[in-house]
Amino acid sequence: MASVQIEIPDKLVPVFEGEADVRGSHGGRGSAKSRTFAKMTAVRTHMWDQQKRTGVILCGRQFMNSLADSSMEEIKAAIRSEPWLAAHFDIGETYIRTKSGRIKYVFSGLDRNIDSIKSTSRILLAWIEEAENVTEEAWVKLIPTLREEDSELWLTWNPERETSATNKRFRNPMDPRTKIVEMNWRDNPWFPEILNRQRLKDQKERPHIYGHIWEGEYLSALEGAYFGEHLRAAKEEDRIAFVPEDPHMVIRLYADIGGTGAKADNFVFWAAQFIGLEIRVVNHYEVQGQPIAAHLNWMRSQGYTPDRCKIWLPHDGDTNDRVFDVSYRSAFEAAGYTVEVVPNQGKGAAAARIEEARKLFPRVRFDEVKTEAGRKALGWYHEKKDEKRDIGLGPEHDWASHSADAYGLMCVAYEEPRAHRPIRSGMRVGVV
Repeated sequence: MASVQIEIPDKLVPVFEGEADVRGSHGGRGSAKSRTFAKMTAVRTHMWDQQKRTGVILCGRQFMNSLADSSMEEIKAAIRSEPWLAAHFDIGETYIRTKSGRIKYVFSGLDRNIDSIKSTSRILLAWIEEAENVTEEAWVKLIPTLREEDSELWLTWNPERETSATNKRFRNPMDPRTKIVEMNWRDNPWFPEILNRQRLKDQKERPHIYGHIWEGEYLSALEGAYFGEHLRAAKEEDRIAFVPEDPHMVIRLYADIGGTGAKADNFVFWAAQFIGLEIRVVNHYEVQGQPIAAHLNWMRSQGYTPDRCKIWLPHDGDTNDRVFDVSYRSAFEAAGYTVEVVPNQGKGAAAARIEEARKLFPRVRFDEVKTEAGRKALGWYHEKKDEKRDIGLGPEHDWASHSADAYGLMCVAYEEPRAHRPIRSGMRVGVV
């Protein structure tokens, strides 16, 4: 077979050399990873067709409502960019296949069609685009479908959360047959000037998400996140660093209540100390589905004993747990802790928490290590949007909302130290 020269970014050459079970790339926008992987699916398909093999090239995403959501157009463009390659494919409006008919492309959403994919025979290659969103359940079902001896899994994604199923499985591979590299805009030898202008614009106007969009960093703050700019300011002002606990000051624990069981909401504690006008957030704790005893064990492990702690609970702190039929207030008080339940603030409770948190943010210092998971949640916490009507629907209730609610409770319950409260008497203003 005659050899041809294929131009791809230098950094991706080792990914496609030799044998592998998994090949992939993660990173930011403008890196040419999607176009390269699209082209290489066609190159590999042509090679297999020349060997008279039959089967399918599966191109999947977690969510795909129609072909318009798929990578079909990317693959068509990649094939047409190489005249020698285009000569071997039959490309229609809704299909791509080799002219021999032995190999065809199949486009599928993993969220809806994963069970039918399980029964698909002879998957020669599965390329999963936008793989960040793929769930662990989908990976568990998809990977065993690659039954051919030399079948391969390819994936490309822009990382968002370190804890996503895709990042846990593939970000730092230990298997030599898994070849993954990071690709960003500077790794693309054909990076266009129009994209560079957009990159520089984002760097200037959206610094809190620039690293995610262009540098392949985990997403620390969503566009429209309630506290994205506040966290960025805290970082720039060195208010995210080592924050020691003062042994002579009360540890204040602010909670968001979860429950017991596999489907229960998460339970959260933020630990803080108020030193003068400064709010020192020294610790963060979040677990899912654990009994009250687990929270007490964590408190003891941190040295948060009843003689040095007070606990603030949201309004449902007096509600009994469905499994153990005991309220959080009574359980913590039975363990010797002082507990205060913050009254329900009604319909505007979420907005009030957000507003108070924004006002107090300039006073807050975060311990860099112990509050990392909580800060990620604050950076993600954002408004749910009705895209059709372009209106906000209030905070999105997702993985970040539990920590955000507990943080907001701290801010709503905060009382400024008496020595710093302004006093008004007639026209005179003083400080006591």
